[in-house]
Amino acid sequence: MTASAMRIPLRYLVLHTDRPVTETGTNLRGYIGNKFPEYPLLHHHLDSPMLTYPKVQYKVLGGTPSILGIEEGAKVIGEIADGIDELEFRTGRYCVVQKVSYDQKIPVMSVENPIKYRFVSPWMALNEDNYRKFRELSDWKDKKMFLNRILIGNILSMAKGLGIVIEERLSVRTMLEQVPIRYKGVDMTGFSGSFMVNFQMPEYIGIGKGVSQGFGTIRRVNPGSDIRNEEIGGLN
Repeated sequence: MTASAMRIPLRYLVLHTDRPVTETGTNLRGYIGNKFPEYPLLHHHLDSPMLTYPKVQYKVLGGTPSILGIEEGAKVIGEIADGIDELEFRTGRYCVVQKVSYDQKIPVMSVENPIKYRFVSPWMALNEDNYRKFRELSDWKDKKMFLNRILIGNILSMAKGLGIVIEERLSVRTMLEQVPIRYKGVDMTGFSGSFMVNFQMPEYIGIGKGVSQGFGTIRRVNPGSDIRNEEIGGLN
């Protein structure tokens, strides 16, 4: 199916707690996966772009935990939402005082005019191999082009994982800066900032590596979205 004809069902569950959560999306995924072991989709380990694109993505943005369900993941989130009254981690327990759920069917498609997005969590673009190649580049323009190619590849992989064929050529412009991140106990390099691309994607979806654990989460800049900042809290 072409991107112009595809609408992706999503459910975005925001968990407001009695105090800001200091844990990560990785910890949230571990807790939810262990609490609901009958749902394999919740605790998969398929983070590689070469494998299935994660249909459940866990995020902690500005101290507010949330879970994004995509396609069959949206149904699962709807089934477990009533059972999430607290979050318990090694560092403590959080009481869920309010749950806000958004159901949407978002068109995912190529567009004529580029759309600007920003990363609200670090984009993990580099694996061990391409990190070495990135370090070897001395010219900033070469580094920028290198990252642009990776970003296009990440978007294509996301689309492919959702059964979408992108027939038009993608073009990106990036405004990024390096940030330190920690993934699976290893210190790595991530990227924050914004980009423009001639492709429309759902807000709060993840691209790149580690998306099931909250990395690479995007928001559209000035989107006019149905998801209101004041209801989610702490995402600006």
